[in-house]
Amino acid sequence: MHTVRRVLITGGAGFLGSHLSERLLAEGHEVLCVDNFYTGTRRNVAHLLDHPNFELMRHDVTFPLYVEVDEIYNLACPASPIHYQRDPVQTTKTSVHGAINMLGLAKRVGAKIFQASTSEVYGDPNIHPQHEEYWGNVNPIGPRSCYDEGKRCAETLFFDYYRQHNLRIKVARIFNTYGPRMHPNDGRVVSNFVVQALQNQPITIYGEGQQTRSFCYQSDLIEGFVRLMASGDHVTGPINLGNPGEFTIRELAEKVIELTGSASRLEFKPLPADDPQQRRPDLTRAKAELDWQPTVPLAEGLKPTIEYFDKLLSE
Repeated sequence: MHTVRRVLITGGAGFLGSHLSERLLAEGHEVLCVDNFYTGTRRNVAHLLDHPNFELMRHDVTFPLYVEVDEIYNLACPASPIHYQRDPVQTTKTSVHGAINMLGLAKRVGAKIFQASTSEVYGDPNIHPQHEEYWGNVNPIGPRSCYDEGKRCAETLFFDYYRQHNLRIKVARIFNTYGPRMHPNDGRVVSNFVVQALQNQPITIYGEGQQTRSFCYQSDLIEGFVRLMASGDHVTGPINLGNPGEFTIRELAEKVIELTGSASRLEFKPLPADDPQQRRPDLTRAKAELDWQPTVPLAEGLKPTIEYFDKLLSE
């Protein structure tokens, strides 16, 4: 018997929240999508508004929310440096107060709760690839700290609620993810390069472009979310979710130029502060506990992403 669950997604009109909403609706669940539209947009969920099991609510998670739900996915927080550095105090509040409010709600209604944490908790890592036992190398007072330390504090709160109140928690550490509905001006490397290439503008690379990133397509990541939420209560995480295929930033730029047929050239600029040199998830735990690993190669995932931005830019 398929049980219909009432699922709250905070940040539900964002890039990942909108894809998660689609996935859960397709599985027959009721979705309450909550967003304050700081970086999420109505257009990301416009096609879901007429769905009988979908509800959209404008709300800021730094204020308490009183609803009845079975599961909570806490995705609310600006996730790109341009957005989270615009109002760093609000970014920390969103991570910390947002976690407190959602954990309080989960405790009140007995819901299972998922935290979208980040590979940024590892900072500029001294070990490679990064595994979940690694405590990280984070600057607590730098320009990125509002996000890095906010997410670290949120993890602390989740595990304290787990120990103190027996709450059922799930913590995922998300590595670079891309796909349709990314914000075109979020300053993230995939969206930056695609938008620049489609407009035949110079592609901006910081440093020599030798720093590496791993890129996970959104559908792979959402599959990881759903598997983690469905796993037994003994699986709390944190669990790394991302793609272990490692590319230099320069390789990514060249792949985007090739797939868009762009006339863009590469333009090199100085490296920003606290920019990590390497990012790659160790997926041992995800494979063992969730039987999960990504399946979409970079070139395959870039195609629908490029199509999405091409359409967006031509409107």
